[in-house]
Amino acid sequence: MLTRRVLLAGLAASVVMGMFEMLYEAVAGAGFWSPVMFIAATVLRSLQDIATPVPFQLVPLLLGLMGHMMNSVILGVVFALLIAPRLDTRNALLIGGVVYGAAIFVLMWFAVVPLVDPVMLKLNGLAFAVAHVMWGAVVGAVLGWQQHGAAELRHAPA
Repeated sequence: MLTRRVLLAGLAASVVMGMFEMLYEAVAGAGFWSPVMFIAATVLRSLQDIATPVPFQLVPLLLGLMGHMMNSVILGVVFALLIAPRLDTRNALLIGGVVYGAAIFVLMWFAVVPLVDPVMLKLNGLAFAVAHVMWGAVVGAVLGWQQHGAAELRHAPA
């Protein structure tokens, strides 16, 4: 049950973050597909030079979605194992998730993205920050979903 909830937290947060980013970038002019294509550019280096608005391309779309969801689950597991057990209530999990999401944004935007996937810097930084905070809120909320969610995470075997 706990494992399913941790995986669900990462996947649900990934969908919320991804849809927010995709909708924002569509309205802002970078293109609906830009966040996913920019993630794919980590591996498909030719996409580092892609122009905006970004057109639909199936292979980069699938690769970008897989990368986004995989990273979301991994970072959700890290939160569930290292941070959530130290938080006593559902509200603490929610706030902890928000802070964790903000910290991931800072690390990604200022350290990882410029070195590994600079095309992502074409995304709106503020929207990217908001998306990470939303991601963290969803992870924290899903982990604390049940009445004894925080206590269950504290007493789960490592």
